[in-house]
Amino acid sequence: LPERCTVKIYSTNGKLVKTFKKDNPITSIDWDLNNSKGIPVAGGVYLIHVEVPGIGEKVVKFFGGMRQIDLQGI
Repeated sequence: LPERCTVKIYSTNGKLVKTFKKDNPITSIDWDLNNSKGIPVAGGVYLIHVEVPGIGEKVVKFFGGMRQIDLQGI
């Protein structure tokens, strides 16, 4: 990712899940797979919209598969 950008994550039905404002030289953003209210998101397809001021925008697809929690300790 560029130094300055806005990243918005949407579900496939168009609902905004989370927004990130990036303003640092690190080329990535860590997403904890929670929505903007701190609730874990479901596994599936998400659309990621990246907007860079003065340059343009890009939309990419993301598929996240969540592993079931092992409550048995196996």
